[in-house]
Amino acid sequence: MRVGVGALLVALLLAVPAQADGWLPHSSDATWTYQWTDSVYNTTPTNEIVTVKNSAGNSFTLAWTTDGANNPDGAPQSAGTVSFQQTNFGIVNTDWSSTPPPSSFPILCASLASCGNSLASSFYNVIWGARAPVLFEPLLAGTSWSATGAAQNDVTSSNDYQGTEMVTVPAFPQPVLAAKIQSQITQAGALGDPYGSGVRTTWWAYGVGPVKVVFQHAGGSGAPVTTVELQSTNQTPATPPADAQYFPLQIGLKGTYSWTNAKYFNKPEVESYSVDQAANETAIAKVSSVSGPLKVAGAYQFTTRLDGITSVASAVKAASLAKLPPLGPSSLPANKRRHFFTPFDLMTFGFNPVLPAYPTTGETWASDPKSRDFSIYGVTGSSRVVGVQTVKVPAGTFRALVVASVLKQPGFPFGSGTRTCWFAPGRGLVKLVFRHGDGSVSTVAGCRGGSSSQGWKPLAPLQLQSWSRFHTTSLRGARRSSPTSTRSTACSSRWRIR
Repeated sequence: MRVGVGALLVALLLAVPAQADGWLPHSSDATWTYQWTDSVYNTTPTNEIVTVKNSAGNSFTLAWTTDGANNPDGAPQSAGTVSFQQTNFGIVNTDWSSTPPPSSFPILCASLASCGNSLASSFYNVIWGARAPVLFEPLLAGTSWSATGAAQNDVTSSNDYQGTEMVTVPAFPQPVLAAKIQSQITQAGALGDPYGSGVRTTWWAYGVGPVKVVFQHAGGSGAPVTTVELQSTNQTPATPPADAQYFPLQIGLKGTYSWTNAKYFNKPEVESYSVDQAANETAIAKVSSVSGPLKVAGAYQFTTRLDGITSVASAVKAASLAKLPPLGPSSLPANKRRHFFTPFDLMTFGFNPVLPAYPTTGETWASDPKSRDFSIYGVTGSSRVVGVQTVKVPAGTFRALVVASVLKQPGFPFGSGTRTCWFAPGRGLVKLVFRHGDGSVSTVAGCRGGSSSQGWKPLAPLQLQSWSRFHTTSLRGARRSSPTSTRSTACSSRWRIR
């Protein structure tokens, strides 16, 4: 008798950068030996030998067995496979199959018949409650994701990356640096409740895979604890990618920007933004006017995946007292072309990604004439990670990642030129300088404080279903309302870089 489950995850077949297998390498000769115990249901330390059964493209299958693992009498015997796929958002579990769990274990289904769930194996404790993904990537500071698992995908989990720490396991003579993931897991309606629920902590070593799991099952005092530890492997721990989050997408993140352009603005355009919707590292940032020559309400969707931080969609309603030059491309009718209304418009203009997932000094990327971005912007050019610099703006002093871009939009000098962006860890964009091809310069800087709708009657609420459609009107005849706030935005026209 065997238990098994298949997963229909064809949509997850995405192109993945070469480094994406670092958290779970799977060369044909890779091998691991894990030992697991359960403080109530399996107190005999049980070794499992794990090998790579097969690998094709981004998909691979690991096989385990207790045969030949030098287990003591009384250890449960098992054999099985667990399949994975490397995707653009991390490691996904696509299938599993094994001998049934010992009869003494809790039944993790609503009925005994055809129950495909088990926690009687090392890798079953890794994938339980989190199949898509098992491990989210890129793994950056503050990353969190929700997932489901089990045969019917009825076990839920909330997963948080808690940074890296040194962990000691028998496989290595010295402690190894590992990423720590804590998961809150919930299963309801199983005969064996509450065994399938609890708090799981998994430590992942880059270049090796999971090296330790502690699953504290629900049930109060005396509840079972499952522990899995790596005993040996032919894989070598490596330094994980830097986890600095240069464009965070967490709910509650907010800020204010001042945008100046001496040629077109007689006073700074000040706008506030906030992230008010976010899930699985995709978020919506809302932008609104504070003061200045523009009256703006906008929404921008960003997502973080292994191919970088991408601008997915946007919608803006705007009216202007300033006459800004038009943008292209000439292949689109005028009412379908983009506009510069917010700092995010300046930041995302041209092509994706805004930033690579794991930016490194000297890294470059370029516009693709066959891409969706090119059909929208018609921009050729390239971007380069310059490195980290100290930058001072009214919002503070930051060690910021610098990205420099060269942009060309034929026939539209305002959409051409050079752009330099500064991104601070945990903060996002803190400064931007766009030297337009018409000789003007747009400068954006993060401010302290600020309040929305200062001096303007608010625009009608933005309907998100209208994304990717842009609307602008003239403010001729527009009326100022009484200012709703007089709080200073603490923005200055002077910045310093060193």
